Amino acid sequence: MKFLIVLTAILAMSAAELQLSDEQKAVVHANGALCAQQEGITKDQALALRNGKFDDTDAKVKCFANCFLEKAGFLIDGKVQPDVVLAKLGPLAGEDKVKAVQAKCDSITGSDKCDTAYQLFQCYHNNRAQI
Repeated sequence: MKFLIVLTAILAMSAAELQLSDEQKAVVHANGALCAQQEGITKDQALALRNGKFDDTDAKVKCFANCFLEKAGFLIDGKVQPDVVLAKLGPLAGEDKVKAVQAKCDSITGSDKCDTAYQLFQCYHNNRAQI
């Protein structure tokens, strides 16, 4: 269970770097735990994703990313919800910074909604220094 808490904190678009309230952290943890259980990802897969290692293209990992981003409201049926992303991350990181990352990442489209979510997560993670 502890690894899920660590994982979900990292998966919230580098939430550890953002100043989340206790309530926001609780939602992140709950969503991450639910999605990890639902998609059946392993501890090693979770740790690899947390550490930004994107060489595991297992469908379960990709669908975990989709589940997590959908629960956050960032995606609906594989489509980015830019207003939601900006509304949730803008106050934490600054709207201009979020918009710059959105310009790089939000047009990404994968082969299906899970692949799209995985690629979006990867893009946001790789550009997290700007947020």
